[in-house]
Amino acid sequence: MCGIIGIVANGPVNQMLFDGLTLLQHRGQDAAGILTCESDRLFLRKENGLVKDVFHTRHMRQLHGHMGIGHVRYPTAGCDSSAEAQPFYVNAPFGIALGHNGNLTNVDELRASVQKTDHRHINTNSDSEVLLNVFAHELSAVAGDEPKVEDVFSAISGVHRRAKGAYAVIGLIAGRGIFAFRDPWGIRPVCYGQRKHESGKTEYMIASESVAIEASDFELVRDLAPGEAIFISPEGEVSFKQCAEHSQYTPCIFEFVYLARPDSIIDDVSVYRARMRMGEKLAAKILREWPDHDIDVVIPIPDTSRTAALEIAFNLNLKYREGFVKNRYIARTFIMPGQEMRKRSVRQKLNAIDLEFRGKNVLLVDDSIVRGTTSSEIIRMAREAGANKVYLASAAPPVRYPNVYGIDMPTANEFVAHDRDVEQIRAAIGADYLIYQDLDDLIESVRAGNPSLKSFDCSCFTGDYITGDIDQNYLDLLSSRRSDHSKNPTSQKSRDIVAVGLYNVQ
Repeated sequence: MCGIIGIVANGPVNQMLFDGLTLLQHRGQDAAGILTCESDRLFLRKENGLVKDVFHTRHMRQLHGHMGIGHVRYPTAGCDSSAEAQPFYVNAPFGIALGHNGNLTNVDELRASVQKTDHRHINTNSDSEVLLNVFAHELSAVAGDEPKVEDVFSAISGVHRRAKGAYAVIGLIAGRGIFAFRDPWGIRPVCYGQRKHESGKTEYMIASESVAIEASDFELVRDLAPGEAIFISPEGEVSFKQCAEHSQYTPCIFEFVYLARPDSIIDDVSVYRARMRMGEKLAAKILREWPDHDIDVVIPIPDTSRTAALEIAFNLNLKYREGFVKNRYIARTFIMPGQEMRKRSVRQKLNAIDLEFRGKNVLLVDDSIVRGTTSSEIIRMAREAGANKVYLASAAPPVRYPNVYGIDMPTANEFVAHDRDVEQIRAAIGADYLIYQDLDDLIESVRAGNPSLKSFDCSCFTGDYITGDIDQNYLDLLSSRRSDHSKNPTSQKSRDIVAVGLYNVQ
């Protein structure tokens, strides 16, 4: 749950990177970083916080150069120290910086190999730093005094051979250019766009989602294919290569359910249209399984569920109403570390409009139900606002299994659907009726936008991990490292001590 961006332009890129990261802020609210390059000098600013809080005017003025990369982070691996904000940097070979969205499932094995075999030092707990050092070692093994594009692609092939899991990567080699690549399964998204500068030179942007490209006045060209890499020189020369020996399109379906912005297009699928179809499918299930329902009004739990809720109301011929007012200055509760913080933030984030609930049977619609904290609090709020009955519909199936590919769903024990059937879940969250989307309908809702997508990563619903390297021992280890208990602030080291790295613009 991170966002990456890279730009090669005909003028300063600092403001464009800032704007692009702001458009990707929904993907990570823990930390932000920008690294730029002028000639062969690198300039870095990264820190904990939102984009608007990390970068002030004094920082922006020091981020010189016509190419650069940026990152917004939520810590699914490592800890929340500012030392683990990205991009990361190594000085050899050539000076390389890298940012990463995803999660390496063999990070312990890789870390040992990097330190003992490659003789490189790892200074944080972040799998992104490990990934950077793997790439740096592979590049040093094939490049001479001056790295060629073929050398960069060869190094990326080496990364694919060694790394397992999900990763969308943006990187920069000082003075030589920007590169990006996607894991062989295409689990995490990355795309690129271009635009003509008034000088006639073409400028390029790479980003996690198309919204950052199109809202920055670039034209979306396409997504990178699974295993594919792109390299853009400072002069705007673009090269592509398939760097994985075996690749298969299996994008993460939860991007379409929750993570991505509705105005993004991922792998040629409109997220907005996919969510519309989720609403249509769920309405059909309600009519099929509950034809004599007594719903008076459909109310979305903002913001992600609005599109599906509108289609449910339309297809059921019911009123659609906005029953909750959202405080825009509270972070997304799903990605907040710690159950108590999420619980407190629900009431800070949402306030009910009593007149939309009083005396009515309301159908609340959410994009998904993970831990159940938000759902139970909102159901309680609806009752306090005077609702007669409170029903809940989820646009996604029950989340029963950990996600190991970069989404913070670390341990099954924290899921409300763990070891419960639908009736037990309904009782646990306090709803009068509960209905979930069927997995086949969810898949079809997304695939309808791009029929060439044959399969998806649905592991959080099915427990089927497509990379084939996940067993119970790994899940137990992940749970111990990333559960809510492990994120207790009292267990964290001081954030005042910063790890050694590239000089940070102050």
